Amino acid sequence: MRAFVVTKYKEPLREADIPEPDVGEQDVLVQVHAAGLNQLDEKIRAGEFKQILPYKLPLTLGNDLAGTVIRVGANVRGFKPGDGVYARPDKARIGTFAERIAVAEADLALKPASISFEEAASLPLVALTAWQALVERGNVQPGQKVLIHAGAGGVGSIAIQLAKHLGATVATTASAANAEFVRGLGADNIVDYRAQDFEQLLQGYDLVLDSLGGRNLEKSLRVLRPGGKAIGISGPPDPAFAREIGLNPVLRLAVTGLSAGIRRQARKLGVSYEFLFMRASGDQLTRIAGLVDDGVLRPVVERVFPFDQTPQALHALERGGIRGKTVISNPRHATPGTTISDFVTNHTPGESA
Repeated sequence: MRAFVVTKYKEPLREADIPEPDVGEQDVLVQVHAAGLNQLDEKIRAGEFKQILPYKLPLTLGNDLAGTVIRVGANVRGFKPGDGVYARPDKARIGTFAERIAVAEADLALKPASISFEEAASLPLVALTAWQALVERGNVQPGQKVLIHAGAGGVGSIAIQLAKHLGATVATTASAANAEFVRGLGADNIVDYRAQDFEQLLQGYDLVLDSLGGRNLEKSLRVLRPGGKAIGISGPPDPAFAREIGLNPVLRLAVTGLSAGIRRQARKLGVSYEFLFMRASGDQLTRIAGLVDDGVLRPVVERVFPFDQTPQALHALERGGIRGKTVISNPRHATPGTTISDFVTNHTPGESA
């Protein structure tokens, strides 16, 4: 079957003919109708995670999908052929830039009924990231103050909506061109990152969701109230993450060192820092699908590329300037009426921060 693979880190994606997926007893074979693109895909291609996510090359890339169930393993009870589904496969089983993929039943959910395959494919990784940051790690409560960086981007555009649903007052950083866009998502306070310093304007925040790292993360610690928490999704990774993914002692020590400085700064300020590398969860995607169908969350898809142009789509993502998500579509396998067929932008191109 056709797929787009990484054959050597830092080189462009290449089309390849790969074997059909093996389908285990707890697996579901899915025809991929659409796949979302994420910054994680580009970081994997560039080799940024090769020490902590040692994939064997060639690697079929892709971390988001929406499609139709073809068949199920012998012990699968929750899905049947013909079901419309969406997922972020487990990090060890990525590969959604392909015509078909086998996904563990536990990582899969019925797709929201009210949206297209392309819109559904844009959600899993970013929506799970927002859920695990705000609900699981942050325990955001009504009346709390949450700062979400890069509010016009993939994670930010969903996290703003979710934080608002949870009852928080939401601040975000964005360009002036995207101010009204993020306000429409639910942002209460908008900081123009090009002209303003959020550290000088915001204080007393309960939670910061940081997708930028570096100096931005350091400044984020200083807008938190005592006892507040910064959650970073761009790094640096922390000791808990090293334990979670089972790194050997040498790599675990190295990872601990990467975040030692930021954790030390956090302790001095009386706040905390945690690194989040989201995990797959079909149960959480089911809850997210309910929020989508109830009108609480809406996917933001700016560009849809045909499957044949997957390398070009990833290159466009690398250049930046995308509101929400970019998606690739393979409509020849999809149910009529559920795809975007003209491959045009849904919005005027904007910036991701």
